[in-house]
Amino acid sequence: MTDPSVAFVGLGYIGLPTAVVLANSGINVTGVDVNADNIQRINQGIITIVEPGLEEGLKTALESGKFRATTNMVHADAYIVAVPTPFTDDYNVDMKFIYSVAESIAPKLEGDELVILESTSPPNTTRRMAERILELRPDLIADGKPNPENKPVLYFAHCPERILPGKAMEELITNDRIIGGETEEATRRAKEIYASFCTGELLSTDAVTAEMAKLTENSFRDVNIAFANELSLICDKVGINVWELIELANHHPRVNILQPGPGVGGHCIAVDPWFIVAADPENSRLIRTAREVNDNKPEWVIQKVAEALTGSQPNTVKIATLGLAFKADIDDLRESPALNITKELAARFPEQTILAVEPNVEKLPNDFDGKANAVLTPYEQAIADADIVVVLVDHREFKEVSATQLKGKTIIDTKGLWL
Repeated sequence: MTDPSVAFVGLGYIGLPTAVVLANSGINVTGVDVNADNIQRINQGIITIVEPGLEEGLKTALESGKFRATTNMVHADAYIVAVPTPFTDDYNVDMKFIYSVAESIAPKLEGDELVILESTSPPNTTRRMAERILELRPDLIADGKPNPENKPVLYFAHCPERILPGKAMEELITNDRIIGGETEEATRRAKEIYASFCTGELLSTDAVTAEMAKLTENSFRDVNIAFANELSLICDKVGINVWELIELANHHPRVNILQPGPGVGGHCIAVDPWFIVAADPENSRLIRTAREVNDNKPEWVIQKVAEALTGSQPNTVKIATLGLAFKADIDDLRESPALNITKELAARFPEQTILAVEPNVEKLPNDFDGKANAVLTPYEQAIADADIVVVLVDHREFKEVSATQLKGKTIIDTKGLWL
């Protein structure tokens, strides 16, 4: 494609940074999202997420005329879809957001367009998206299918993101990228798009392998985190400092144990392994067990707080929970064990005041409604007022807390920050 236009659908934690980087590489990009308030802010150059470098990049893209945002679907040469892919009760992918996008794209298509799914998805999700579009547009056909009527052709690909929140603007450019087309021509066209901004290696494969590759990457990490979390449970039982133990073990030249925590969060690692389990329950026993270990870690943290409360008088103990995001120094609360622990503490101990600390947000999320005992509190005030301090996220602010500030308080440190 020569000077292609791109519609980037979904302007969240992945979509907005990617759309901005793409526009600043010289591509004409229209960002599409259903959130009208966010669209208005984005068009004013106001970022809607915490991401270093994004605000400057957004302003550059807007000033160049290469980027604008809208709630209305547009026609483009290529569509990149980055919408949520939650799982259902049986851990299969919930296709509602992808199908909604497919239904909004379908009327705009004329033929010769490329549709790329970036959203992390189980095997064959790209094919299912394509089938939905073609159900709505039987006058079109997917590349590679028999075409005796010479219908206009569409191209489909899966190109999963693999960036780290907090480093998105850098890693979007430098990380290697998997490009998986439903056909070789779809792969070639998708590579042209990503080559416009990506300096990493572009790795060609088919769509279903690309889908499985992203799940594999995150499941590998989940299994290794589960090993560290299981170690932390064992060490707590037998009276060993797990962080000292891991540090000692990691001096072995072929050992690299990760750090334990209060669970695993984020839209990827906490979700993706379940897609593999759903695809083949019989052969994914290790992946399932790892997911269960990590999913159960928050309950262990809550029980540690319950033990610390034993013998205390109602209305006298204040509990500070340090961090609500799923990882350090970001505002992303998706699938966050820290957030869920804080909500559960507020629900289970309504007579205690929960001093919820998250330096990267301005208010508690809506699902705290009805939990009047939970109050968003600056970290220094929370530490000063609390009787029990629970470290859930290792934000940079918390690393500056002194031993004097913690004197006389019960500390439950799930990140090894002060131990």
